[in-house]
Amino acid sequence: MKYFVLLLLLNFGFVNCKGNQPIKTHAMEKNQNTSEEQWREILTPEEYFVLRQKGTERPFTGEYNDFYEKGSYHCAACNQKLFDSNTKFDSHCGWPSFDQAIKGSVKYIKDLSHGMVRTEVVCSNCNGHLGHVFPDGPQETTGERYCMNSISLKFQSEEK
Repeated sequence: MKYFVLLLLLNFGFVNCKGNQPIKTHAMEKNQNTSEEQWREILTPEEYFVLRQKGTERPFTGEYNDFYEKGSYHCAACNQKLFDSNTKFDSHCGWPSFDQAIKGSVKYIKDLSHGMVRTEVVCSNCNGHLGHVFPDGPQETTGERYCMNSISLKFQSEEK
């Protein structure tokens, strides 16, 4: 039954802040066990590469790198709210940057790949890879820079 409801939601789609483009969202229950095969069916190949295989998009190419509308950023896989737009800043790194995540919305994982020690950031609901957090953010706020992949995020505008 849940799979049928998910298919209905995907077929009808949702509308983003521009009002004319469908946003693929994936209604998921907390801690739902979704197989990798199901993720491949649900996500686009690009979303799957980043969210499930811990890939990254090229710098300065993501939809939200130079985007500053008021609203919130949600996980592209499960639609969990992750960041408020008032925490977004221009770090000039080529990816959307935030100085803090919504409390409880993300998990942190030690990442030793590529010969570095980093902290990976994943969605706390679906474990989708979002990006990394670094200690070089704005010192007047948190000092943290959440360097996220645009493809891992979906923006929802504030209601007016």
